[in-house]
Amino acid sequence: MTKTQTVLRTALIAGASLLALAGAAHAQAGQGGTAVQTPEQQQARIEALEAQLEALSSQIADLKAATAASLKDVRTAQAATTVSVANGKPTIASGDGAFSANIHAVMQLDATWYNQDSGLPASTVGRDLNSGTNFRRARLGVDGKAFKNFEYGVLLDFGGSGVDGAGALQEIYLQYNYAPFKVRVGAFAPNLGLEDAASTNGSLFPERASGAEAARGLAGADRRIALQGQAVGERWIVSGAVTGAKTGDGATFDEQLGYVGRVAFIPFKGHDWLTHVGVNASRIVQPAQIAAAGAYPITVEDRPELRTDGTRLVSSGAIDSSGARHYGFELAAQKKNFLIQGEYFDIALDRRNKPANLTDPKFSGWYVEGGWVLTGEQRKYNPANFAFDAPPVTNPFDPKTGQWGAWELAARYSVLDLNHHEYATVAADRVRGGLQEIATVGLNWFPNSVTKFSLDYLDVDIDRRDAAGVQIGQSYKAVNLRSQYAF
Repeated sequence: MTKTQTVLRTALIAGASLLALAGAAHAQAGQGGTAVQTPEQQQARIEALEAQLEALSSQIADLKAATAASLKDVRTAQAATTVSVANGKPTIASGDGAFSANIHAVMQLDATWYNQDSGLPASTVGRDLNSGTNFRRARLGVDGKAFKNFEYGVLLDFGGSGVDGAGALQEIYLQYNYAPFKVRVGAFAPNLGLEDAASTNGSLFPERASGAEAARGLAGADRRIALQGQAVGERWIVSGAVTGAKTGDGATFDEQLGYVGRVAFIPFKGHDWLTHVGVNASRIVQPAQIAAAGAYPITVEDRPELRTDGTRLVSSGAIDSSGARHYGFELAAQKKNFLIQGEYFDIALDRRNKPANLTDPKFSGWYVEGGWVLTGEQRKYNPANFAFDAPPVTNPFDPKTGQWGAWELAARYSVLDLNHHEYATVAADRVRGGLQEIATVGLNWFPNSVTKFSLDYLDVDIDRRDAAGVQIGQSYKAVNLRSQYAF
């Protein structure tokens, strides 16, 4: 029983006693003198009643004081600021949960060895890829909550593709939450697919599949300035955004304008399994104008699923366009510690001022990948963005106790086809961007929740011809080791 409850109980007992005494006195006075009190008895009873009243007043005063103290304690607790470090992530939060700030840092260091044929022709694209190291991501930022329903994020990145960057604004946004709706504005990566939505810190492989990367690069991708609306249910998500240029893009006469959207849901689910189905799409309605005369180029391309060397081995080249679009289809299934997922992407560009004998270029890409967590953990399905994250680590690495973290085997096969009518009679109708096929196997080790090491072997085949029909592609093998610390 609390102090407040004790005081209240005592006050009620005193009040009840007072009423009983008054009632008895009244009853005795009304019995026609059968119990006439002497003046001394009446005085004693009056003194007793006064004592009870004084005790009751004291108890009520104590009750008020205790209540005031309790309210003060509650207000103090609500106003208190807490500092914590959970899973390596420093967090500052107000006692009432209305405000918070989380500090984030990511280090991803890649060391890659490219095994290429010697004596490749000078015309070969990427004939001498750089075996070496690269900080793929070196990020520092803060995100959190303000006034309960607002969220914010600021993230800087000093890493890069093929070369370490001098530092760039990776994302900055403000978001308002009103369940089940979320509205975000700023620079960020809009939700555009299963592979796109997954965190790069916990992905199966060092890079996204090339098909997913090429599709998201049209109107989505990192650093995209956008306004996004999203609604999330227990088993579905609907997302749409209006997008513009990327932060850091060069000056243009008119910036790009586009739209992206995604719908995904979980049709079947059990206690240790689920299936995922989704569709995604994007549309560029106004390409960026890069010249006063009116050039509106759109390029579809990607690097071969590693970034230690930044060379793009397949590319459509800049195509003067009035617009572009992509359609994507998602499918995934998870059973305990086994996961398989895949996506297909259909990409099309609309030529600007197209002559009658030319066609609009169409490209495609797809992948299928899977992971098997050898130590039994199940990859997390993130209900905020409907994508898979890293598995939890049941036994963090500690050789003294015989614990070795979480281990995972992974495999992927991906295809990106950027050829369009490559043997057409009309040379201007040809797009010889190349056909890229990559088979990858990997081993992921999660010593704990903030550390990851991955070893991947890639078998890459590039079939690409130049304007004269000469083969400029190549086949090679690559081995990549990534060291990661992220919180």
